[in-house]
Amino acid sequence: MSPSMLPDPDRTKPRRALAPRRALLLATTILGLGAAALVAAPVLNVPAGGRAALAQNLTEQAHQLAAPVGFADIVEKVKPAVISVRVKVDGGTTGSAEDALPPGLRDFFRRFGMPDFPQGFPNGRHVIMGQGSGFFISADGYAVTNNHVVEKAESVQVTTDDGKTYKAKVIGTDPRTDLALIKVDGGPFPYVKLSDKPPRVGDWVLAVGNPFGLGGTVTAGIVSARGRDIGASPYDDFIQIDAPINKGNSGGPTFDTQGNVIGVNTAIFSPSGGSVGIAFAIPAETVKSVITQLKEHGVVTRGWIGVQIQPVTQDIADSLGLKKAQGALVAEPQPNSPAAKAGIEAGDVITAVDGVEVKDARDLARKIGSMAPDTTVKLSILHKGSERTVSVKLGTMPRNLEASNTVRPNGNDENESGDIQLGRLGLTLAPAARVAGAGNEGVVITGIDATGVAADHGLAAGDVILEVGGKSVSTPSDVRKVIAEARADGKRTVLMRVKKGDGTRFVALPIGKG
Repeated sequence: MSPSMLPDPDRTKPRRALAPRRALLLATTILGLGAAALVAAPVLNVPAGGRAALAQNLTEQAHQLAAPVGFADIVEKVKPAVISVRVKVDGGTTGSAEDALPPGLRDFFRRFGMPDFPQGFPNGRHVIMGQGSGFFISADGYAVTNNHVVEKAESVQVTTDDGKTYKAKVIGTDPRTDLALIKVDGGPFPYVKLSDKPPRVGDWVLAVGNPFGLGGTVTAGIVSARGRDIGASPYDDFIQIDAPINKGNSGGPTFDTQGNVIGVNTAIFSPSGGSVGIAFAIPAETVKSVITQLKEHGVVTRGWIGVQIQPVTQDIADSLGLKKAQGALVAEPQPNSPAAKAGIEAGDVITAVDGVEVKDARDLARKIGSMAPDTTVKLSILHKGSERTVSVKLGTMPRNLEASNTVRPNGNDENESGDIQLGRLGLTLAPAARVAGAGNEGVVITGIDATGVAADHGLAAGDVILEVGGKSVSTPSDVRKVIAEARADGKRTVLMRVKKGDGTRFVALPIGKG
């Protein structure tokens, strides 16, 4: 706001009379800016004639404190450890160049913009050239990058800050966290250290990498948020930064102002393919754990209890009588899994691991995944309204979980005897045994109103309802009966256990009044 916009009760007085008053206000401001220096410094006996000089000196000190320090010293220290990573992938002979990409690289380039593809070999095979970033973590040539940068690469080359090029070997990758460890022979190489403490929201950060193939490029910003879940994996725990990140930065480091790596850049949110100030980095704590296992074993093993879990929404909490929407709801324990052997059942809510509160489903996945297989843990469970504790010996997370086809209803069965329409919910149901491919348990949704309550809560044609209100159902009449009972008891929602393909989850469905 300019001085002319400030209210001035003495505006009607001559301007000459205002001068002493404004001088006093200005001096107060100047002395206020220098207050920190005055507190820290010893008391000075200032002659009357020297007060103006002191005020001027304090103002200069305040300007020095407020001025940006700059990042040149930090950059000079860490930039030599950052490398450009270039990979070659054989994309095959059919389809477009984009279709020939491995899934990880395809997703990466869709986020960061498709690269320019060189012409193929004379026999027509596509040669995909990808590029990213990385950084040395030891003098003997171990370096970190993203899994999606080196996934299925036939060859990997790195270029150091001084322009030298080396061949690199992939030591191990972890698709679940999108991290990879590579090794360059030679050295000693300049390297950087992973931070021992997490950053705070608002901390300054520097990103160094190879955007658009330009070589070592530095951008600055702040930590915008922590603990971000972007749906990449069950272990999402990203640091969000606003330092500009673009295609080619992936796998590069994000530094704090002490030169420690606080994260590995892995993804951006962008409708255009370029930076819009929203980027995500894998936290240093995760990087340490994963890279240590990759270096020692070439693979990452994680603890596993073998349950399908989902968040506890407020609707689900109300249905189960929980005081707050917290914990991880077990949709289904897998057969012969550690959880099944420990007696954990569908509908149980896991509230704590070894006495540490579980916030939500992803929190449980991260806690269990960070533990070694064969570890015995104590899980606090809410089972049918009662609290209990069970001991579970963790198994090993399977590296590949088999996929299966989605259950699809047979359209010719829609009018068979047994169909029931639940008009208020927007559902048409039939016994699973009457629908080809649906199995013998539960009730199949054969039709759904796209504008109805059920569709709004994620139900779809082909889903199989296994339980309603904790009771198994095998006919549409069973469903209608349980809903009627729930309404009679004054309940506003009913909890359904629903199967989609090989996955099972709970849906809290509003049922209204009878």
